[in-house]
Amino acid sequence: MPKEQLTLSIFTNYERQIAALTHGFALQLLGLGFNCAFISNWGQVMKLISGNSNAQLAARIADYLDMSLCKTTLKRFADNEIFVTIDENVRGEDVFVIQSTSFPANDHLMELLICIDALKRASARRITAVLPYFGYARQDRKTGGRTPISAKLVANMITTAGANRVLTMELHAGQIQGFFDIPTDNLFVTPVVEDDIRANYKLENLMIVSPDVGGVVRARSLANRLGVLLAIVDKRREKPGESEVMNIIGDVTGKDCIMFDDIVDSAGTLCNAAEAIMAQGAKSVSAFVAHGVLSGAAFERVQNSQLKELVVTDSIAHMGQTLPPKIRQVAVAPLIGEAIRRIANEESVSKLFD
Repeated sequence: MPKEQLTLSIFTNYERQIAALTHGFALQLLGLGFNCAFISNWGQVMKLISGNSNAQLAARIADYLDMSLCKTTLKRFADNEIFVTIDENVRGEDVFVIQSTSFPANDHLMELLICIDALKRASARRITAVLPYFGYARQDRKTGGRTPISAKLVANMITTAGANRVLTMELHAGQIQGFFDIPTDNLFVTPVVEDDIRANYKLENLMIVSPDVGGVVRARSLANRLGVLLAIVDKRREKPGESEVMNIIGDVTGKDCIMFDDIVDSAGTLCNAAEAIMAQGAKSVSAFVAHGVLSGAAFERVQNSQLKELVVTDSIAHMGQTLPPKIRQVAVAPLIGEAIRRIANEESVSKLFD
């Protein structure tokens, strides 16, 4: 390499390092007679990568951050094996991989793991697995003899693949954060739900309802933010996938009730609870749920239920399906995007919920 090109290469690398350390501020290199460009002209300080589970949400997060998604290739071989190629340089970059492990959970989980491995081997500086919906979260404890704790297994797999930290949203149980041996941030959708309720409901006659005893803390937090009363549905689950509502703790007579939960799957619990609440004299019943899994006959069940509406976030994509009139989505891209920005800038994430 000629001496002039070698000198220019050394100074270019030096400029990059200075710009990275100063978070994009333009500096003047003494003795060289020219100004360094902002780091955005050389490439982003962080990069976003999207899996196939929810490309629409990833695009909205990128729009919030005013940046483009990193070019990647995700394809399958003839035998259905997953292949990932990162089509941009990520060496030394802070990379965020956005992938919900929703249906088909195993395929999307493998995509995430393979993508993380590719980034690790490409010398990414830090890899953050962004899971708007963390699948297998309901398998967080032994429910009987010789049963697994699958949530812990998935946490181990993500860590072993090479992730340096995890960003997720509304975990089924907060203690799942302890399953990871790397820093884990669990975002709460309560502020998003609060804003939507204030915009679409009158608070004077409102009551928040926890659809089961396990969700009381989540529902109480929302009730306190809104300054309204709390009720609880006490139910007995006879076998997996079925639930029998027993009674309502609290007076719901004449109230506009809103149930608040983390996951709606078959929607049987919500619909049974709505029926029980209405039977106790409630004026109306709606539901806000963080993750709309909505499997099986959930769409039909919700549409034919006594629910006024079911509001879910867009953490899970329902590709090829049209949501029925009673089901509405609210966006969480600003929440996740702001958390990503704060992590990249080494700022507090918990202050989002103060």
